[in-house]
Amino acid sequence: MAVIAALIATVAHPAPASAHTLPDRYVLSGPSGAAPEGVAVQADGTMWVGSSATGRLYRGDVRHRVLTPANAAATVRRGTTLGVHTDGAGNVWSVGAGTLTVHDRHGHLVSTATAEAGPVGPATLNDLAITADAVYVTDFANPIVHRAQRHGTRVGPLLPWLDMRDALPGFPAQYWFLNGIVADPDGSKLLVAGNGTEALWRVDTATRQSVQVDLGGRSFGADGMQLRGRTLYAVINYASPNGVYLVDLDPTMTSGTVTDEILLPGLPTTLAVHRCRVYVVNSPDVQVIPDPACG
Repeated sequence: MAVIAALIATVAHPAPASAHTLPDRYVLSGPSGAAPEGVAVQADGTMWVGSSATGRLYRGDVRHRVLTPANAAATVRRGTTLGVHTDGAGNVWSVGAGTLTVHDRHGHLVSTATAEAGPVGPATLNDLAITADAVYVTDFANPIVHRAQRHGTRVGPLLPWLDMRDALPGFPAQYWFLNGIVADPDGSKLLVAGNGTEALWRVDTATRQSVQVDLGGRSFGADGMQLRGRTLYAVINYASPNGVYLVDLDPTMTSGTVTDEILLPGLPTTLAVHRCRVYVVNSPDVQVIPDPACG
C-alpha cells in the first residue's frame, strides 16, 4: 500500500497557468470565509464548488485558478451548500440544509425538492448520488437516505427511502452522521459512508438491503467520495489520518483493499477526479494532487 504525505506549499501569487500547466490550487473570488465544500468537475473542465457558509455556487474552469459566483437561484436562500455533482448534460445538482436543487449549466434553476424531517429532527442534506432514474441523498442529522424519482432534470418528492438503523440495530440514531454516497453505473448498488459508525455500507437499491463493506477492519467513515470503475476515491477526516484514500473494490462491492493513502494537512472534505488529477476541497481552497490510479 502506498502512503504519501503531501506537503502543499502555499504560494501568495501563483503564476498564471500556461496552455500546458494547470493550477495546483483554486480559490473562490470575493470576501474570505466562503468555506468551500462540494466540488464537481465536468468532462470539459468546468468546475463547480459550493459554499457551506453562504450556500452560493461558484463556477470556474480547471485552466484558471479563480472561481466566481454563479447566479444560481435558491442556493443562497437555503444558506448552505454541501454536496455538489453534475450529470452528463452539465446540469448541476446540489444539496444543503433540507433542500435539493437542480440548475442547468448556465445556473438557471430547473427543479427543487425538500426533504422531510427524520427520527432525530430536521434534515441536514449532505451528499448525493445521481442514477438514471433517481437521486439518493444522505442526511447528516438523521440515519436516513432520501430518494427522489428523476425524469431528466425534473425530480419528484424527496422522500425517506432507507433507514440505516436496520443495518446496525442498537446504534444510536443521532450518531450515524451519514456523509458520502456514490452509485455504481447501473444504479443497482450504493455505497454510503457513516462518520459515526466509521464504516462504509453497500446498499442494494432493489431490495434496500445494507451490508458493511469489509475493508479489513479499517475505520472508514468517509466524507466525499467518487467511484470510477472498481476504484473508490474517498476523503477521510474523522478517526483516521486526514487525506485521500483509494480502495480497490471486489466486483460485488462488499469488500475492498485500501491501496493508497495521500495524507494532507488541513481538513479536506471532498473531491472530484478529472484527467489524472484529484481536486480536493481543503478550505479555504481547492487543492490538486496527482491521481495515484493513473500510474
